[in-house]
Parts: sequence; structure tokens; C-alpha cells
Amino acid sequence: MSRIGKHPVPVPAGVLLALDGHILTAKGQLGELSAILPDDVTVDIQDGKVTVAPRQDTRKARMMWGTSRTVINNLVKGVSEGFTVGLEISGVGYRAAVQGSDLVLQLGFSHEIKYPIPHGITIKTEKPTSISIFGADKKLVGQIASEIRAYRPPEPYKGKGVKYANETILRKEGKKK
Repeated sequence: MSRIGKHPVPVPAGVLLALDGHILTAKGQLGELSAILPDDVTVDIQDGKVTVAPRQDTRKARMMWGTSRTVINNLVKGVSEGFTVGLEISGVGYRAAVQGSDLVLQLGFSHEIKYPIPHGITIKTEKPTSISIFGADKKLVGQIASEIRAYRPPEPYKGKGVKYANETILRKEGKKK
């Protein structure tokens, strides 16, 4: 039995939900998102709450129950509040800056890296060593943060590289004489 699937998703004021077959569309102040829901669950929108229930008592239906509820919750939260991921850069000469529609990274390579910012995503660099990624789509925000981190992942000896703001790097001791 799904523990998360039992809880209804509250819909805040200003968010409109529309269910067309298996496609759920959410509109809010930050944009419009949609998701395709599996056939194994039923979705009911009433009184500012969305409830999800499995159609049958099969293993797959129970698995999709909690997953579908989480996807719907991410849609509602995304169009009303949005999602933010923070990245930190550490290393001598490592820095980031937003120039036009590109994020320019200098990560110790012989060249600078230009990362094009996708539509619907906002990237800010308050300091040259911190990056803030904001958007309505949780999957896209996480994917962009992962791609930026992959250019220079943090290494365990000096801690140089790009890391998530809430990530801790396990440090290793260097070699001895």
C-alpha cells in the first residue's frame, strides 16, 4: 500500500488543473506544465485537491500510484512556486558568469565553457563562485544542474570543482613522503 499515494495533493489558489484523458495540465503564475499519467491510476480533481487511486490491485498499479501522485505534486508546486538548485564553484580561477543567454564557465581548462540557457530556466550568479538555477520544471532544473556539475565534478583531495550547495565532499589525505 502506497503511503505517499494516499495523501491528496492540495492545489493552491491561482493554479488551474485540466485533465484530458491521461494528460494532466497545470497552469500557474510561472507557466504551464503537463504530464502524461499511466493507465493504471485514476485521478480525481475536487474541492482544490487532487486524489490519485490505483485502478486495480496489481503490483504495477500500486507502483504507479505513488509515482503519479509525486509527479502531480511537482507540477502543482512548479507552476506556483518553482524549484531552485544551487551550485558552488571552488578552485583558483574557477568562476561563472551569465552573458546574454549563455552561462560562461571558467573551470581550469584552456578554454571557457559556454552553456546555453534553455527557455523557461533562469540562471543567476550572485557571486562568481555560486550559481542559482530556477525554473518551473523540476526535472529540467535538476538535469541542467547535473550537466553543469559534470563539466568539473569535485575531486576528493583539494575539493576543487562544481558541487551542489548542500553536497558534502568526502576529503582524502594526500600522499606522504
